[in-house]
Amino acid sequence: MSELDIAYEWLRYANNDLVVAKHCFEALYPKQKEIASYHCQQCAEKALKAFLIYKDIEPPKTHDLKFPDELCPDENMVKTAIYEAQKVYNFCEKKILDIKDVNHAS
Repeated sequence: MSELDIAYEWLRYANNDLVVAKHCFEALYPKQKEIASYHCQQCAEKALKAFLIYKDIEPPKTHDLKFPDELCPDENMVKTAIYEAQKVYNFCEKKILDIKDVNHAS
């Protein structure tokens, strides 16, 4: 498996966390804010890991992303966490898929 394939797998894992975060916040009652917040952090961490692998940088063995240690206590903070996790994911996905598409076209 190539480094690009590994990066793509991590990106897929990140997307799964984002899907779960949105589901826990948007589809469940009562809203599962703590679980949604956790999966936002996981999404961002996995997307960034994918990006580092894509850039041929060994990701650090840590879970400290300077994400709030406390779980998001209100709905506005969870909405913001989901939005920001989506932005991190989108950035990493675009960078990784752009090069993957170029490699498969050749």
